[in-house]
Amino acid sequence: MIVDKERYKRHLLLKEIGESGQRKLREAKVLVVGAGGLGSPVCLYLATAGVGEICIVDSDVVDISNLQRQILYSNEDLGMAKVEIAKKKLEKMNPDIRVSAVRDRFGKDNAEGISRSYDIIVDASDNIETRYFCNDFCVSQGKTLIHGSIGEFNGNIMTIVPGSACLRCVFPEAVMLKKSSDSGVVGAVPGIVGSIQAAEVIKVIVGAGEPLVNKLLTFNILTMDFMTIDVLKNPNCHCSKQWLEQ
Repeated sequence: MIVDKERYKRHLLLKEIGESGQRKLREAKVLVVGAGGLGSPVCLYLATAGVGEICIVDSDVVDISNLQRQILYSNEDLGMAKVEIAKKKLEKMNPDIRVSAVRDRFGKDNAEGISRSYDIIVDASDNIETRYFCNDFCVSQGKTLIHGSIGEFNGNIMTIVPGSACLRCVFPEAVMLKKSSDSGVVGAVPGIVGSIQAAEVIKVIVGAGEPLVNKLLTFNILTMDFMTIDVLKNPNCHCSKQWLEQ
């Protein structure tokens, strides 16, 4: 596999990535659930990093209220399907990669079929139901999940791998998290969270550093406090395949 040494020059200069790591990125397949405030920076940074195959799942169209934070879109995209716009822009940005678009909501009826060839899933959704479904589905299927959530001035990021603590080990019940669309949010907050999610994906793929496994990174931009909280796996966590089948 030939690596574009000019395009990825700044990656190749890093001993933690180098040419072998860039090949791993080229061979990687990542599924991104959500193409909004979180999905925009996630997709942009994965595409420019040279992740070989990206699948984006989202059912929404671009609304003018999205433009305050969803940096993939502009006025000319209003009313159009987010996944179709994202696919075109990402492929134009990096012709080396493949991007597929699924205009649907990720859930029980389609998750297994959509995700079959993807080992890493990024939860960039904006609603509680999808967020917890992604968590439970990935745990049951043994897939790596990069979780991100936002609210007003705050953000959370967590990387979940087979056998590690999951979202329910931190927040057992979905009612404990507010739906992001029910409150305001500073546009930069999803940008920060999505960028960190993309960084976690890259670290997992190339095997660099310490991903946020058994850890929750949380921050508040008003105080600029960033905290990493150790999370223990709950042996009684009811996140299981049986839960999905209920």
